[in-house]
Amino acid sequence: MSVEQRSSARKIMRAKAVVAMDGMPPQPARTLDIGASGMSLTFEHKLAVGQLGSVSFELFLDGKAQIITCRSKVSYCIFSGDHFKIGYQFVNLDPTALNAISKFLR
Repeated sequence: MSVEQRSSARKIMRAKAVVAMDGMPPQPARTLDIGASGMSLTFEHKLAVGQLGSVSFELFLDGKAQIITCRSKVSYCIFSGDHFKIGYQFVNLDPTALNAISKFLR
């Protein structure tokens, strides 16, 4: 039985994303879901738990796409089929990003 680590509810969000982990070039990914404190996505490469980097993704608000970039830390990495499912915890989320994510979650 797994223990739920999330501290907030999640909302399904399917969008293109770019993962730029510290020391690695930016790479494409796809979002799965998002919450106030983190998100999950699919990625082609295995990442270490605790690894830091940035995740950029499109968030549609009021019919317009906004690019949000969040400093994030890997909270889990699970091999799933032909890719990895990565869980991220946001780190020091800036007020603009927090506001946009909160608005999307309503």
